[in-house]
Amino acid sequence: MNDIWITLQNMGWNLTHRLGIVDVIDILIVAFILYELLLLTRHTRGSALLKGLFAILMISFLSSLLGFTSLNWLLTSVLKNGALVLVVLFQPELRKALEKMGRSRIFGKNGRKNVDDERERIVSEIVQTAVDLSKRRVGALIVFEQKTGLQDYIETGTMLNAEISAPLLENIFEPNTPLHDGAVIIRDDQIVAAACILPLAEASGVSRELGTRHRAAVGISENTDATVLIVSEETGIVSMARDGVLHRPLTVDGLKDILNDLYTEKKNRLTAFLQNLKKGMGEAVHE
Repeated sequence: MNDIWITLQNMGWNLTHRLGIVDVIDILIVAFILYELLLLTRHTRGSALLKGLFAILMISFLSSLLGFTSLNWLLTSVLKNGALVLVVLFQPELRKALEKMGRSRIFGKNGRKNVDDERERIVSEIVQTAVDLSKRRVGALIVFEQKTGLQDYIETGTMLNAEISAPLLENIFEPNTPLHDGAVIIRDDQIVAAACILPLAEASGVSRELGTRHRAAVGISENTDATVLIVSEETGIVSMARDGVLHRPLTVDGLKDILNDLYTEKKNRLTAFLQNLKKGMGEAVHE
């Protein structure tokens, strides 16, 4: 036990007295790689395998400290072939990681193009949904999660975790279907949940002619930084709510500008958002 304590003391001394800037950078790089690996394997079979591998590393370290020679030899033998084991166990995750790296901005214009293409696809699908529902006067309520998490509201609905597409969104809001009543919540490029219950607006400035759908949109935008798209069931007018304020009606071009802003990294997103709203205010989408 004394030897273990001395070993730990030596490790602590080395960390506090011999740690240089290169060591700090090295540790940060490894920490970043491990963090990305955890994100990559989250909600996959690889997460359980990664936990098992981490457990083997910890047991190997403890067996070395405690002097369990046989156990330490066995675990060390397993870990010596770690590279081959990782390739076999994490083949799907490694392939996904390499594909992600290939699409990233680091590798030039192709990565940037893929990001832009995906943004354009998402914006196009949402605009198409708004236009189609507006023409048919089918009500819709779509919430775009921003920095404030909406997990409490997500849990009130039905989980979907589906890719954003116009046919799916239109089918969700189709009258007399199980999920049409309530809000759809979108996080990044996924429809997280449908039929979610939102808080109603508390502001006295909300017009009485507006129904529950608009009051819910204003309500969620009062309590969070979410942006909300609304299609009126009565008039087909498309509106947007942000910071407790309802902006209506929106043109197709105005809606595209706002959605592009939501899916584009900008330093001053709120200012750009309000500028796009001013440009977008005009005739209703369905007209």
